[in-house]
Amino acid sequence: MLLTLLSEGFSRDALISVLLSLPVIVLSLSLHETAHGWVAYKLGDPTAHNLGRLTLNPLKHLDPIGFIFMLLFGIGWAKPVPINTRHFKNPRVGMALSGIAGPISNLLLGFLGMLLYVLTIVICVVAGVDPWAIVWTKVLLLFLDVLAFMNIALAVFNLIPVPPFDGSRFAYVFLPTKWYFKVMQYERYTGIAIMAIIFLLSRFDLNPIGIVVNFIMTNTMNLLIFLANLLLNLIL
Repeated sequence: MLLTLLSEGFSRDALISVLLSLPVIVLSLSLHETAHGWVAYKLGDPTAHNLGRLTLNPLKHLDPIGFIFMLLFGIGWAKPVPINTRHFKNPRVGMALSGIAGPISNLLLGFLGMLLYVLTIVICVVAGVDPWAIVWTKVLLLFLDVLAFMNIALAVFNLIPVPPFDGSRFAYVFLPTKWYFKVMQYERYTGIAIMAIIFLLSRFDLNPIGIVVNFIMTNTMNLLIFLANLLLNLIL
């Protein structure tokens, strides 16, 4: 995120986007971990609840290295919420559902950011003003853009179906038990390998996370703009 903005050249909008990314990172990572713990709690595991992790308080969740990665690259992590699968009726299904809850929460927040972005423009058009000519609406649009991008990126990153990413918890629920535990033994190494591959590809402008994020955001925004135009035709 920060590296991309700086590589495009310093500007006031770039500086504002970086500053706005700070609260977005705090909110996004805290929501992600809270969602893990909340679903686990609903499925019978009180571990996160007992440790005070069912909260959006960033002090309970943020990992310094993960925060820095999120600021620099738009993808990162927080301190994992502890989950005790012994409390689940079906441990693998419980782990899958609680694992997938984090990325889903970020997808929903990202889509909300895009929806509010388009609604802000629609309101300005109806009011007959240029949203980019007014300071507060311009800052709001930049904030919503950062909110959408970072949350979609965080969701896509965590949906990678290999350990230690959240997507593996869901994907491997379909594997035989002995295979599942064998694969999970190597999650530390596969995580490092995936990060290294993403970094190397990004050096050649082939960042797979960015490609998927741009695809999701472009198509979602096109749909929202299409619907907004229909709405404006009815209003104006």
